Amino acid sequence: MFRIGQSIDIHQLVEGRDLYIGGVKIDHDKGLLGHSDADVLLHAIIESIIGALGLGDIGKHFPDTDPQYKGISSMVLLEHCYQLMNQEGFEINNLDSIIMCEAPKMAPHIQKMRENVASKLHCDVSQINIKATRGEKLGFVGRQEGMVAQAVVLLRKKGV
Repeated sequence: MFRIGQSIDIHQLVEGRDLYIGGVKIDHDKGLLGHSDADVLLHAIIESIIGALGLGDIGKHFPDTDPQYKGISSMVLLEHCYQLMNQEGFEINNLDSIIMCEAPKMAPHIQKMRENVASKLHCDVSQINIKATRGEKLGFVGRQEGMVAQAVVLLRKKGV
């Protein structure tokens, strides 16, 4: 049995925050605003998995009103998401995602992001695809006011 899930996540870029994408700390003059570390890519991935499982959304599992998630690494949230998936008897078939940002360049970090995601989801790196595109100076992404990430995941029932 297969289940598909998709998600989009958006965060504002602000000064005075570290930038984490795909569990990688990236040197940049701005970071993403959020209750946790605001890792836009991991949030999209987490919510796509939660959606495929039919278990609501990221806010239901990790509410931004809960102080225990203040500043938390999204890698911890991804590990918890894996536990939900495992409890439901599913595993990753494949995941495809995209980061939309004007700067900084994502290409030097994508392999490490893939490795981070694969390690937390207990799958092979070949099952995780991450790509990036620029805003071409259009919209809030192009003006470097924020970043967007989208993810689509295909889960398969274990043992099928």
